[in-house]
Amino acid sequence: MPYSGSSQWRRYRLLFFIVLAFAFLLVVGQTMLVSRSQGQTELQQRSGADLNRYLLSLQQKLDRYKDLPGLLASHSILINALHSPQDDLLKGEASLYLQQVNDSIGAADVYLMDTVGTAISASNWKEERSFVGKNYSFRPYFKDAMEGKEGRYFALGTVSKKRGYYFSYPVQDVQENIIGVVVVKIDLNEIESDWNDPDLDILVTDEDGVIFISTREDWKFRTLRPLSQVDIKRIAESLRYGDHRLTALDIIKRDQRDEGGQLITLVDGQRINNPAFDGVSTREFLLLSRSLEGSGLNVVVLASTKPVHERMFYSAITSGFIFVAMVLLVLFLSTRQRITRERARFKRLETQALEANEERVREIIDNTQAGLITLDAQGRIESMNTMAEKLFGYAEETIKDQYFSKFLAQADRAICWRHITAQDHERLEELFIEANGLRQDGSTFPIELIIGYMDYGSEKRFIVTIHDITQRKQYEEELQHARDLLEHRVEERTADLTDANQKLVDEVEKHKNTQNELIQTAKLAVLGQMSAGINHELNQPLTAIRTYADNARAFMDMGKMETVETNLQQISGLTERMAKIIHPLKEFSRKTSGQPESVCLQNVHDGAMSIMYGRLHKADATVNWPDGLSKLYVMGDTVRLEQVLVNLISNALQAMEEQDSQQIDISTKRDNGQVTLQVRDYGPGIPVDEVDRVFEPFYTTKKAGQGLGLGLSISHRIIESMGGELSVANHIDGGAVFTLCLPAAPAPDNVVG
Repeated sequence: MPYSGSSQWRRYRLLFFIVLAFAFLLVVGQTMLVSRSQGQTELQQRSGADLNRYLLSLQQKLDRYKDLPGLLASHSILINALHSPQDDLLKGEASLYLQQVNDSIGAADVYLMDTVGTAISASNWKEERSFVGKNYSFRPYFKDAMEGKEGRYFALGTVSKKRGYYFSYPVQDVQENIIGVVVVKIDLNEIESDWNDPDLDILVTDEDGVIFISTREDWKFRTLRPLSQVDIKRIAESLRYGDHRLTALDIIKRDQRDEGGQLITLVDGQRINNPAFDGVSTREFLLLSRSLEGSGLNVVVLASTKPVHERMFYSAITSGFIFVAMVLLVLFLSTRQRITRERARFKRLETQALEANEERVREIIDNTQAGLITLDAQGRIESMNTMAEKLFGYAEETIKDQYFSKFLAQADRAICWRHITAQDHERLEELFIEANGLRQDGSTFPIELIIGYMDYGSEKRFIVTIHDITQRKQYEEELQHARDLLEHRVEERTADLTDANQKLVDEVEKHKNTQNELIQTAKLAVLGQMSAGINHELNQPLTAIRTYADNARAFMDMGKMETVETNLQQISGLTERMAKIIHPLKEFSRKTSGQPESVCLQNVHDGAMSIMYGRLHKADATVNWPDGLSKLYVMGDTVRLEQVLVNLISNALQAMEEQDSQQIDISTKRDNGQVTLQVRDYGPGIPVDEVDRVFEPFYTTKKAGQGLGLGLSISHRIIESMGGELSVANHIDGGAVFTLCLPAAPAPDNVVG
């Protein structure tokens, strides 16, 4: 047995060291890969910055001269010389002027050509290499200028054999006829001498990839890629590079990087052509290039990757030492680590339980939206969310550390201040009141205010929840006014019963003037139902916010600031949900302008769906709208059209409430100056003998308590008042189809497309 156990240990020990060696190789290898990736990224960033710098210097060099030919082309001396090509005196005067200009601007040469491309005057007129009498009609810059365009071109001079960049411009007479071409040639050698970077090789190529500026002499007049015979012939015929043989650099490998640029491997020095490439050394470069706009030039930098390989080597050495040290440390601390793991496991289970509880709360209050403000024990503002900033018009950083009473009207400050400063045993758990908020601009608005108390051990905090109830107050006042008005009318009708016929005529006339009030009253009735549901939905997010705050305090005691931050983010997210819950009230409360105008059906869609969002979500119903609503306009009123669509969709939902799947299809059509919109449900339809009664007042097929039967009657009158028509029929495949026709309208002038 001892022998067997010893053999088993040796076998396991061998396996352990094999796994350890494999892990060592894996760590070192991964470290080298990461180091290589980071090194290449940093090299690309540095090289990209250098590339931009060199590109800018070349751009500045060219920009110094680009406008000069156009300026010279308007000079009378040059125009007179072109008008009298046989007058040697005028041509000599032009040459002297060009010489003076050239000496002033520091260009290589400036010369003037006639319409056949022959130089008649030049700044180098008295030198042996004078351009006078030479014909340059084969040059592209001459051809561009003769076509009335600015010419730009790089080439070797046919006389000087020096590299130069040419700017050309057409010379025109008073009738704007082209009578010649003026050319400015600049020497780019000084740019090449200024570009001296030991870590980079810098090139400038033409559109064919021919290198004509290089910090390495042996790369000049080479190409980055092999040229086709057609391109070589074309370049040779243009005499662009004289008799230089345009051979490609010996690039034996190219790898395109996802971040941009290329990794290339090229032969460094003289290449020895043999199958084994004996004596050949290669170097790897990072190649980046950018085009110089409007010049046909490309600036290229080649950065050696040698520093990247050195970094990989040192990273591998360092990671190897660290790996060995870590292995030794792990072996030394293995016993203590088991105890630590048990403690960590218990703590992890506790944390997971707490996080699971938070997740359940997060699901409840995910989209709640309300104004939230946290106060210290003295009632000073510590933080506030975005909704609170919008309500009061203050930015958090400008109002922080100021007293909360600044947000309240003078009459409401005392009760809030008493609650905050009260002793713990005298203070209510939370203060719930209606008050008047005070905005930064001095205006007041009604709010619903809840001040809750939070105990953080020795520290005390308050959280304030604020809801803007301006619209609710307006609805209450309007509802009371409508109720009083209705009672007054009943009394008047009772008193005037003997004159019923005349009263009926008067009532019809009154109805035309009070139609908007009846519509608003119907809206307020629905609003009461919506408010009850919304108040119920807001209670859950508010409860969850309090739970989040308590959990944040627990995590703060545990030192888990990241989790505390997550809780605060979730609390902020809850305010968005509360805003979404309240939003339908804002949409539903808007009043009509009463004047027909051009209305976009997309806006009507947005308003109706915003109002019906909660009900559709609760019923799990689907409304299928057609595309292209943003291009359809009708004459009408946005608010009233929204009310009609809300009524039709609500009726469709009630018709399908007994069905498992509820779907509403909406289609549109434009024809003969009319826009037709159809709303179809998949309910039982309308009894055939009652189709003609659908739009009668108080006609309804709903259950008791679901409506008075005025919705379709009001909708029918709304559409008629807009010059349209609302009709109903049963679909052949089942369900009812309501058809709404309105006059088409042109799109407003401020709408593009």
